[in-house]
Amino acid sequence: MDEPATPYASGAEEEPTLWVGWIVFGSMMMIMLGTFHAIQGLVALFRDEYFLVGKNGLTIELDFTAWGWTHLVLGVVVAATGVAVLYGQMWARVTGVVIAMFSALVNLAFLAAYPLWSTMMIALDVLVIWALTVHGGEMKAARQRGY
Repeated sequence: MDEPATPYASGAEEEPTLWVGWIVFGSMMMIMLGTFHAIQGLVALFRDEYFLVGKNGLTIELDFTAWGWTHLVLGVVVAATGVAVLYGQMWARVTGVVIAMFSALVNLAFLAAYPLWSTMMIALDVLVIWALTVHGGEMKAARQRGY
């Protein structure tokens, strides 16, 4: 009789591997991205002349106060979800992927105002999505074992 392809297929538990590090990386990136969003939001709220274009040059024509609040709220949500991912919560992984996708879209819409920063944020969002989707299952087992 052939053995299952993975221990998870048979229901057996497996020791977490070093891939758990990608989840820790993803959660730390989420905390950092949240901080970056918050900083970008504060700049938009207090120094809207800092950006390369006015509100008419943006993909979505909103004033910088609206963009500032969007980035600030998104930053808090991203950072809080990143902390929850560290605790191995399944809802946090799913929410983290959705929020990282939303963060990438927000940065895509804000690209004209701050191209280099927005491109960097989109790249980090993609890394977070990859880490949470590919290696997310091992974090809960690591937390249960006290790693």
